[in-house]
Amino acid sequence: MKKDSLVVREELLREVKRVVIKIGSRVLTAGSDVLHNEVFRNVAKNISGLKKDGYEIIIVSSGAVAAGRKSLTCIEQPVSIPQKQASAAIGQVRLMRLYEDCFNAHGHNTAQVLLTHDALSDRKKFLNARNTLFTLLHCGIIPIINENDSVVVDEIQFGDNDVLSALVTNLVDADLLLILTDRDGLFAQDPERCEDATLIKVVEKITKEIETLAKGSSSSVGTGGMISKIDAAKKASIYGIPTIVVNGNTKNIITGVFKGEDVGTLFLPSQSKLSSRKHWIAFNLKPKGTLIVDDGAKQAVVKMGKSLLSSGLLDVKGNFKFGDPVKCVDTNGVEFARGLINYRAEEVFRLRGLHSRDIKKVLGYKYYDEIIHRDDLVVLEEE
Repeated sequence: MKKDSLVVREELLREVKRVVIKIGSRVLTAGSDVLHNEVFRNVAKNISGLKKDGYEIIIVSSGAVAAGRKSLTCIEQPVSIPQKQASAAIGQVRLMRLYEDCFNAHGHNTAQVLLTHDALSDRKKFLNARNTLFTLLHCGIIPIINENDSVVVDEIQFGDNDVLSALVTNLVDADLLLILTDRDGLFAQDPERCEDATLIKVVEKITKEIETLAKGSSSSVGTGGMISKIDAAKKASIYGIPTIVVNGNTKNIITGVFKGEDVGTLFLPSQSKLSSRKHWIAFNLKPKGTLIVDDGAKQAVVKMGKSLLSSGLLDVKGNFKFGDPVKCVDTNGVEFARGLINYRAEEVFRLRGLHSRDIKKVLGYKYYDEIIHRDDLVVLEEE
């Protein structure tokens, strides 16, 4: 029997102390094309109230491009990547000044932290960033995180601040991800076309059907859409963290969430939580190659938690070396796992279909029995 949405929220919020709050450009601009001062004041007021109640808050903020856009007077409308990067370089200063002024009014200090996926994919840098953020939280300072938009291309194009917010939940061991966007949450129908569209209050598991409902939403100011919010919620869920997506244009919505109001869409966490290291392997690293495996090997990995052995390999793609991240796909090309490889690409190619006892015979040496050990292997989707 399903529990009432309000009861579920009450139970989850009871355990929450550390929160990552992602704020989108469409919220910070109040739907216009410039930053809206009143929005920042309201955000600071709400979050200051949470800190007074003992919560630790980390903000992942968009808005740098929007903040700097008007200052590029030599360009009518930034369109190219260099123009957007220039806008971000100008806007990041203004964005942080607004946050600083608004939080200072409530007696709180802020800190700017600029991150990229490349930085988070390096384990040493990941741990350094983690320690820096823990130190800021220990000192009562509010970290405000943004991607380094002025030097990174992909993030500006694809709105990865949503994804970044999910990665940050792992980085700081958060208890909740709260995403503020310009929609009330996830709807069962397209609210742009259907006046009676039904808001989905609770999503127990993010399925392909749920992902389909989220497609097609975007804006000229922000760069994501509901699908990127679902992607972020999915990543956080796998780490065991719930996500709530709400309409950030609703005044005092942050306070309302923590009062237990039944607002937005709540995405429940997965029951089988990944460790921080495995979450890092799955989502922070960019795969350098692909292994195509047979059905038996897939079942052994997915159903029985086994390592991936050479006997189950059908084909190898990419040019990877020892320790690189690779994708594991089935015969239909569907990715079901990721892991850190124990052999180079040319070695793995020679070992296809062979038993582990034959590795030394073929290569003349043997590092490991496993192509990917189960401790370095992450199942992305259970059947």
